[in-house]
Amino acid sequence: MEPVSAEQVTGLRGFNRSFTRRIGVLDDHSLGQDRPLGEARLLFEIAESDGGGGVPLRELRGRLGLDAGYLSRMVKALQAQGMVRLGVHPHDSRLRLAELTAAGRAEVAEQNRRADALAAALLRGLDPPRRRELTEALATAGRLLRLAAIAVEPVDGRAPDARTCLDACAADLDARFPTGFDPADLVRPEEVSGEAGAFFVAYEEGRPVGCGALRSLGPATGEIKHVWVHPDARRLGLARRLLDALEREAAARGCRVVRLDAHAVLAEAQAMYRACGYREIPAYAEHVYGAHRFEKRLEEAGAQGSG
Repeated sequence: MEPVSAEQVTGLRGFNRSFTRRIGVLDDHSLGQDRPLGEARLLFEIAESDGGGGVPLRELRGRLGLDAGYLSRMVKALQAQGMVRLGVHPHDSRLRLAELTAAGRAEVAEQNRRADALAAALLRGLDPPRRRELTEALATAGRLLRLAAIAVEPVDGRAPDARTCLDACAADLDARFPTGFDPADLVRPEEVSGEAGAFFVAYEEGRPVGCGALRSLGPATGEIKHVWVHPDARRLGLARRLLDALEREAAARGCRVVRLDAHAVLAEAQAMYRACGYREIPAYAEHVYGAHRFEKRLEEAGAQGSG
């Protein structure tokens, strides 16, 4: 993978300094309210995440990237101010929940009003075409920053996260294939663990949002299976990241060629494989769902890989 250049690091840091200065991140009174940014952000995350009944503190830690002690201190401070109340999960007393009070909800509403006003004031400094240019650029930046923050990690094929992802993949395929999908077609744990193969899970804020598997087809040949992304994490480029991780793992295991197949209805997957340097080949194995078969020589991975 190509290393990050000093120019790229400098560019991102420069943008961070400019943006944080404009929105007042370093001010102890975020958006003019008598509250530091950390507490304001925590109130916002509770409001955004609460589907009713409160949000587990464990989930908030993952979303905000905070250690347990710091989060606990902030929650207690907000609780003392009457903004948050704490409870326990009705089905698991080990899970502590945070929920906004009426005062907390009112403060978040005011926080959103002030944030909208600040954004509108910044945008008024641009004419309409440049406003569109800026909002489109920010949408691209947001997508790429989100993708960059997702961790793609190897796990044992028997791990709960691996099986959770495969179950979700099977459900997606069952809904899309005209004849449905038989879960018995999923790779077995022993095929994608240890020396036999590999399994990768993509994690966003600690939550599994994608997967991919590699198993052996014979000497120097690997097969990629079940490259899947959760609907909430699609259109980020995560499938390409998973595919790239699987290709690099195959090369590290001595494979010179990787193969895969795709159902006829998975047009977007076929387009991705072609864009990533795969070429269509005749059938290499009997597979009821494999209408299109592809192959890539890993010597080409450096030129064609997604990075």
